[in-house]
Amino acid sequence: MSAQWADVGGADELSETQPLAVFVDGVALIVVRCGAQLYAVDNMCTHDGETFGEAQLEDCQVICPRHGARFCLKTGAALSPPAYEPLRTYPARLDNGRVLVELPG
Repeated sequence: MSAQWADVGGADELSETQPLAVFVDGVALIVVRCGAQLYAVDNMCTHDGETFGEAQLEDCQVICPRHGARFCLKTGAALSPPAYEPLRTYPARLDNGRVLVELPG
């Protein structure tokens, strides 16, 4: 089965300072604008399994609000303890003012 692109919201909902939390096809994600690029990753810290909630964004990284773990939005890599496992990443793009995320089929 092939991957599918899911419409998760309007481009005007994206921010470089706050992640956009979405739930689509059973997957909880955050979508973030970093410069001209969009990134989508799992909305779950790999350290404690909680959602990112009011996470901060800085230098194309998401910072977990509970323990300060940092993750690279481009690769999903865990950049600082207490997280060591990476986040799953998903392709994201804009299409006619809509945010699309590619989900596995």
